[in-house]
Amino acid sequence: MPNIRYDRINEEIKKALSEIVRDMKDPRISPMTTIMLVEATNDLKLAKVKVSVYDKDDAARRETVAALNRAEGFIARELGRRIDIRRIPTLKFTLDDSIEYSVHIAEIIDRLQRERAKDGSDKNDDEDNEQ
Repeated sequence: MPNIRYDRINEEIKKALSEIVRDMKDPRISPMTTIMLVEATNDLKLAKVKVSVYDKDDAARRETVAALNRAEGFIARELGRRIDIRRIPTLKFTLDDSIEYSVHIAEIIDRLQRERAKDGSDKNDDEDNEQ
């Protein structure tokens, strides 16, 4: 049963962090930043926050995560104002590349399907020429 409680706390922190990051006016933070996952420890001392930044420039994605880590104190204070839990965890933001990875895999699959379709049409052309 305790896991359900911590899952709810993680989701509540995630929702509040999403609002806080969206409201921040820091130019170093990309407007296409999404909080993907929050994993708080059972004692609520630390919360690992996985952040996805939709930007082609890898340096901009890393700068966004660095800016979030530098603003951790401000974000934690805002988090304390928005949710009511006994302890506000120390936040550690990390870059989540799962979306970029899935887009990369989808591009590979699309390319393979195009190549297969092209090879199939070449084989049909060869068969037509033989007859």
